[in-house]
Amino acid sequence: MNRELNDFERFVIENKGTERPNTGEYNDHFSPGRYVCKRCSAPLYSSEHKFESHCGWPAFDDEIPGAVERVADADGRRTEIVCASCKAHLGHVFEGEYLTEKNLRHCVNSVSMIFESADEQGNYHKAE
Repeated sequence: MNRELNDFERFVIENKGTERPNTGEYNDHFSPGRYVCKRCSAPLYSSEHKFESHCGWPAFDDEIPGAVERVADADGRRTEIVCASCKAHLGHVFEGEYLTEKNLRHCVNSVSMIFESADEQGNYHKAE
């Protein structure tokens, strides 16, 4: 089931827009938990793979296996990343920057995700 999106969420998620740098709610967010797709709630990223890239958007060096698809971007230069479940636009993936040992940076719009916090038992709860 897909969530109803507001105008800005539709701009980013459905029309492949982007947030302005350093404006998303998860850019400087490093609590334990996971990030799920804003539109369909499919798990996308674990907080253990989030890192500070100083790019202005949340950055991850890995995704939950099978959660993210790579698509050639319309600009012909970048690789877009989308939710494997509902094809919601997440952002772009970059390789070869050497920011982490995995040498990957998933640059993701905060508005494309919802954070679910993890309790001590590893159960996830929607963060309010």
